[in-house]
Amino acid sequence: MQKPHVMAAALSILLFTACAPMNKAQMGGAGGAAAGAIAGQAIGHNTGATLIGAAVGGMLGYMVGNEMDKFDQQQLTRAYETAPSGQPVAWTNPDNHNQYQVIPQPAYQGPNNQTCRKAEIVAVIDGKTERTHSNACRNAYGQWQLQN
Repeated sequence: MQKPHVMAAALSILLFTACAPMNKAQMGGAGGAAAGAIAGQAIGHNTGATLIGAAVGGMLGYMVGNEMDKFDQQQLTRAYETAPSGQPVAWTNPDNHNQYQVIPQPAYQGPNNQTCRKAEIVAVIDGKTERTHSNACRNAYGQWQLQN
C-alpha cells in the first residue's frame, strides 16, 4: 500500500499543476514526477526511493514534453508498434533536426493485463546526446501511452 505522504505529494503536484497554465514540457515533467514518485515508493518503500523516482520521472517527462513534437511522438509510437525487439529505429525531425534512436524490448504483460514494452531512447538535441529509458503500455483503445 502507498504511504500517505507519497500519495499526498503526488496529488499535490497534480492539483497545483492543474491550476496554472503550463507548456508541454511542464506538463510532462509534472506528470512524470508524480508517476515516478509513486513507482519509486512502490519499488523502494522509502522516502529516498520516492524522491529518486520523482526526479527521474520528472526529467523523462520534461524531456519528452519539451523536445518531442507530434512527428517525434508518431515515430516513437511506430517503434513501439512495429519494431522488432532489440532493433534500433532512428529518425531525424525535419523541423528542429533533433535525432532520435529507439531500441524497443520484448513486449510483456503490464498492469491490468496491458501489453507493454520498454525501450531505450537516445536523443541528440542541440548537439548533446541524452540517453533514457521509457516504458509504454497500450491503453483501452490500443494506443501506446508512455508510463515513465
